[in-house]
Amino acid sequence: QVQLVESGGGLVQAGASLRLSCSASHLSFAAHAMAWFRQAPGKQRELMAAISRNGADIFYAVSEKERFTISRDNAKNTVYLQVNNLKPEDAGVYYCAARRWELAKTEYEYSYWGQGTQVTVSS
Repeated sequence: QVQLVESGGGLVQAGASLRLSCSASHLSFAAHAMAWFRQAPGKQRELMAAISRNGADIFYAVSEKERFTISRDNAKNTVYLQVNNLKPEDAGVYYCAARRWELAKTEYEYSYWGQGTQVTVSS
C-alpha cells in the first residue's frame, strides 16, 4: 500500500534550520500533489505549504513565507520542506500528504498521510 515516510525532524535551537523530507512508495508520485501540514500541541492540523505535481505551482499558507520552502524531486519520489530561522511557534508534528492530480488547501482533500515527524524548538 501507499507509504509516506517523513524524516528530518528533531530538537533544534531557535534560529536554526531544518529540512524535512517525505519519501513516498507504492504511489505514482508524479501524479500526486503533495503538501506539508503541522499540528502544534493542543491545536488542529494546519496546512503549511502545497506543491503541484510538477512543482510549477506552490501555495504557502504560512504568514512568513520567506522562512519556508517546499520542493519536490519526482525522480526520488520525495518532497521537502525547508524551514529557516526556526521559532518556538514552529514546533509540532509535521505531516506530509498526497492527493491525486491538483494541489488542495484543506486536509480533507488529501488521501494519503505519513506518520509525521516531530519538530521541537528550544528558545
